[in-house]
Amino acid sequence: MVFYVQSTGKRTEIGLGSFTDVPLSVAREKAAEQRQILKAGLNPLHEKRKLRNEQKLKAAKAMSFADCARAYVEANRSGWSNSKHAQQWSNTLEQYAFPIFGDSPVAEVDTALVSKCLQQIWNSKNETASRLRGRIESVLDWATVHQFREGENPARWRGHLDKLFPKPSKVQKVEHHAALPYVEISSFIMSLHQQVGFAAKCLEFTILTAARTGESIGATWDEIDLAAKVWNVPAIRMKAKKPHRVPLSLQALALLSEMESLRINDYVFSGTKKGLSNMAMLQLLKRMNRNNITPHGFRSTFRDWAAETTSYPNEVVEMALAHVIQNQAEAAYRRGDLFDKRANLMQDWADFAYQNQSKDVDAELRKGSLAERLNGLDNSFFRRGPR
Repeated sequence: MVFYVQSTGKRTEIGLGSFTDVPLSVAREKAAEQRQILKAGLNPLHEKRKLRNEQKLKAAKAMSFADCARAYVEANRSGWSNSKHAQQWSNTLEQYAFPIFGDSPVAEVDTALVSKCLQQIWNSKNETASRLRGRIESVLDWATVHQFREGENPARWRGHLDKLFPKPSKVQKVEHHAALPYVEISSFIMSLHQQVGFAAKCLEFTILTAARTGESIGATWDEIDLAAKVWNVPAIRMKAKKPHRVPLSLQALALLSEMESLRINDYVFSGTKKGLSNMAMLQLLKRMNRNNITPHGFRSTFRDWAAETTSYPNEVVEMALAHVIQNQAEAAYRRGDLFDKRANLMQDWADFAYQNQSKDVDAELRKGSLAERLNGLDNSFFRRGPR
């Protein structure tokens, strides 16, 4: 059922409801209300839209920033590859933003509130503050799209907050991961061989492959191809979200052969039913009284060794580290992954790291075919170290 309105020569229909849902008596009451609006010199259609907007505004005022933040996290949870990402989002907002304007209507969050939130940590924890600003901006954008607020985003950086706060690059102090000098890598490997447990094996594999700790901890057996001497890391587990082939040195293959004999689940370095924790290797270094270095720092050790002692081109080393090519023009023309050259690089790195190991071990590693080496040697050999 509809009510027809004639205004400025144009006829407009206003719905009164379906005849199956709205009784005729109710429809007549609604029509009478529309006539009263017309008699008052108003446009019923405009008044209907005005009422709808008022209802939206009322709903917006009932929707707090904290409500929107939680809704945003839930809406995006399935799209985040790392399950911890959602928790990090929530923790940052709950710790810094919610105490200041979490209970405020999201429509009322303005530049003053956002600035007050960021000022508490902008200079002392700038990296966290930068992430916090971006997360607040995303939540407010989500609220705008859902019509819970209007206007410019008060958390936007360019042309707005950049006029109130110094650039992150001016505040942040670059803190490099504590790294071992490359000249000490061989003696460290010998000390590592005195340690027991899956964390020690995982750290050794991390060093041999120059991988990120998350990549080695999460390594599964379906990623390992012993025959092809390659570790295929899927895109979902890589920082750049691109698949990465890691050439395996003889030393890495021997270590993997030992781990295969101890296999209890799909993880290469399991230790438990779920695999190693992110803190396992860091705790190992503490037990070794090496608080001055970090697992991730061995990537810097590898980088320094390659730059100072070898003639491998920079692009080969950077690809071994799975770094993103910053030059877009170069990236557009780069097609291959330089696998063969990287295989030589990683073997040279492993040889350097094991240079002070037993001569007998080195000879055993190098003789015979891959199948003979992996199948013919017992596990006591793979626990390499001075005999």
